Amino acid sequence: MSLLLLLLTILVVPAGAHDLGYTEVWAAFSVDGSYEVDVLVDPQSPEVSTPEELAAFAEKIRVGVPGRVEVRFDGTRVRPEVSLPDLEAGPGLFIGRPVTVRLTGAIPGGAETFTWRASPGFGPVLLVLQQGGDGASVSQWLDAGDASEPFPLTVVTPEKGFVAVLVLYLGLGFTHIVPKGLDHILFVLGLFLLSTKLRPLLWQVTAFTVAHSVTLAMSMLGLLSLPPSVVEPLIALSIAWVAFENIVTSELKPWRPLVVFCFGLLHGLGFASVLVDLGMPRGHFVTALVGFNVGVELGQLAVIGFALAGVGWYWKARWYRPWVVIPVSGAIAAVGLYWAVERTLL
Repeated sequence: MSLLLLLLTILVVPAGAHDLGYTEVWAAFSVDGSYEVDVLVDPQSPEVSTPEELAAFAEKIRVGVPGRVEVRFDGTRVRPEVSLPDLEAGPGLFIGRPVTVRLTGAIPGGAETFTWRASPGFGPVLLVLQQGGDGASVSQWLDAGDASEPFPLTVVTPEKGFVAVLVLYLGLGFTHIVPKGLDHILFVLGLFLLSTKLRPLLWQVTAFTVAHSVTLAMSMLGLLSLPPSVVEPLIALSIAWVAFENIVTSELKPWRPLVVFCFGLLHGLGFASVLVDLGMPRGHFVTALVGFNVGVELGQLAVIGFALAGVGWYWKARWYRPWVVIPVSGAIAAVGLYWAVERTLL
């Protein structure tokens, strides 16, 4: 029952694809003495369907964000200009998608360091800082409400060490599944529901992990690429397929691991879109990639552990299939189909 209650909760949550549960902030500093900070703000599914509603929402962001963030040079706060560069894309951009708020201005003369802070309402922050000139970038992970470490504007900052990079990307991979990766959670739950033994379930999860690791690595190396407009609807359809199969068959078929492997290849392309947005640290590409994959795997195992704790004891019960597998799989299939349509149209 706990699993069913979880799914009923998910049904009323907007289907934002690959929402990691934190705010992304990108800061760039130009050699001409200017700065540009992009804050990706989650609009929390406002009802923006008319030009008037869009204008009101845009004005709310334009006025509200500057008062909730701090841009400092050498410890002195500055007041940036605010713009919404994506506004011209239309109201559809603001439905279930982040909004880019751009803060720009001139770097005070002689300034040596940059510091960023956002109010706790923004949640954790991934701050990516772009060096001028050679295009190098570094990142900082900030807990909600914390200020960043001073970032030198003229000296190239050394990159994080092996352990720091591994821990950072492991956490990002886990977060991508739990709690914000609703599509991947539903896919793993779909695998769980058809199993009545742990070993076949682990074989499926392993096939899925190997597959998404392959396409994730290929995508990050530039060997494979598909646009999100294709990948995201297909991921949603893979969720619906697995759930529908749970309804029409009561036993694990020999081809199921192969199907799961193919779907894993697809999900790996979805993971790649996340890492492309985050960026990969120079000199630690393999470490970041392995860390992210391990984090994703731990997130998937956490989902399975939760499901086992909720209904795993009843795998052999006569009522398990008619009262748990079929209705919950039906709910998952409905959500998957809904997401497929939504991601195709938006």
